[in-house]
Amino acid sequence: MNSVWRKEDLKALSALALASICGIDEAGRGPLAGPVCAAAVILPENFPLETLNDSKVLSRAKREKAYRLITEKALDWAIAWASWEEIGALNILNASLLAMKRAYGALSLRPETVLADGNRPPDLGRPCLALIGGDALHPSIMAASILAKVARDSMMLRLDAVQPEYGFCRHKGYPTREHREAIKKYGPSLWERPGFTVS
Repeated sequence: MNSVWRKEDLKALSALALASICGIDEAGRGPLAGPVCAAAVILPENFPLETLNDSKVLSRAKREKAYRLITEKALDWAIAWASWEEIGALNILNASLLAMKRAYGALSLRPETVLADGNRPPDLGRPCLALIGGDALHPSIMAASILAKVARDSMMLRLDAVQPEYGFCRHKGYPTREHREAIKKYGPSLWERPGFTVS
């Protein structure tokens, strides 16, 4: 059964081996443009946990260093996407859950416990705990948040190379003033999410 956990529930997870837990998180729920990315990670017991944190509070250099460590040392990991067209068709919440499901489905291992960041777990066909604020609370979710963030930022750099006038290399598709002004000047980019509004 899926359930929602909070910070005060973490003690119940502390007895579990790190290698028995899969962490899942997404990046890109807030932008006006580009896909949403999700990652699933299973860390080994000896992973250097001091390199991990919520991806949003790490510098770019620290995120990229952690990304390399995770992809080199994780017992298993996967990155998956939901496109801007799927976001328009499903809404951003459901598209995010779909990307999470795809990331988990791409793993080779099936650990004992699955933790997803947020207050609504993806439907994986098996029990999955949603941990509110999990990307700042549990190392497995931190690792997933880092993979998803770095992968999505890299994708937005590639999109920037195609349409540099929108400034994706700087704002990564988020609704900054620069992004909104570019949409007003040039019209929607190729990757704007359906239903966006510009004010």
